[in-house]
Amino acid sequence: MTDPRPRRVLLAPDKFKGSLTAAQVADALAAGITRAAPDREVHRSPVADGGDGTVDAFVAAGWERVEVESYGPTLAPVTTGYAVRGRTAVVELAAVSGVTKLPGGQPDPLHASTYGVGDVIGDALDRGARDIVLGLGGSASTDGGAGLLQALGLRILDADGNELPCGGAALVRAVRVDRSDLHPGLADATITLASDVDNPLLGAEGAAAIYAPQKGADPEQVATLEAALKNWAAVLGPEWADKPGAGAAGGTGFGALAALGANLRPGIELILDLIDFPALVKNADLVVTGEGSLDAQSLSGKAPIGVCRAARAAGLPVIAVAGRIQLTPDQVREAGFDAAYALSELEPDPARSMTEAAALLERIGERIAEA
Repeated sequence: MTDPRPRRVLLAPDKFKGSLTAAQVADALAAGITRAAPDREVHRSPVADGGDGTVDAFVAAGWERVEVESYGPTLAPVTTGYAVRGRTAVVELAAVSGVTKLPGGQPDPLHASTYGVGDVIGDALDRGARDIVLGLGGSASTDGGAGLLQALGLRILDADGNELPCGGAALVRAVRVDRSDLHPGLADATITLASDVDNPLLGAEGAAAIYAPQKGADPEQVATLEAALKNWAAVLGPEWADKPGAGAAGGTGFGALAALGANLRPGIELILDLIDFPALVKNADLVVTGEGSLDAQSLSGKAPIGVCRAARAAGLPVIAVAGRIQLTPDQVREAGFDAAYALSELEPDPARSMTEAAALLERIGERIAEA
């Protein structure tokens, strides 16, 4: 009798934040599936939505990693990298100016900067890249993208004509900008922002009010950053402040939109296009995706939902795997998943579930193979 179970399984998970990278999640699931069903063909294609792990997802898809020395959010030296294929470079903000790059994990909400991101983009431009994809997410700063632009040659000047230092708080003194020294490679470059955030720059739903507290800002510092961003918007281009996504990554979306003519696309959609996910789906009978927490935020366009939509469009069944699932069974089905597995079903203690995630995922892989 023919085995009706899918023979070709495509594993396309995002990271389990604080526990495993997307590649490690895929490896653990693959180990469980092949142990329970050695005849299954398993292909790994870890994904991301613009945040942590974006560059790794492209490297896993065969892109070249370029290692560079740059500057972290407090301008301390960091070793980082970006992905390249042809004239396209993928830069991940989190890998340069993200919260994980803060020295000692100590937040610096008023002075943290995206300068290093601009420095990495400049390196890619110097090497001939002209299609720049910037993954937004996981930032440690609220500087409206000013640091990124300063690294690319934009001079931000105060009333006395002096250049401002890096950091969001300093932007309250900005009076004008000088674009004459912008990196020459920007003249014929296309900048695309990958993000799942649609917040504006300012106001109750803006970069300072919503995200600065997550980066260590107290209420007084939030007010300081809001005032600084308001002045920055008036100087650089107030018409861009209300654009959806302008508030992404501490307002980096605003800076890139206003000064670089960037385009913004949902992160997972862009990434699936660039790694040619439709071609991968054609060679699969089942797709497995997931992330650390499958919840209401996931439904707004996080990686598993994007993967699910792409797989369902190709007529394939999709299984979700998560550390915890905070959706109802009806919501899981309505999202397009045929089944969903949570590590919390095997290990209800959250701390142990995170530390033992790889072993638990292997067990879930076995269940998927045997279902």
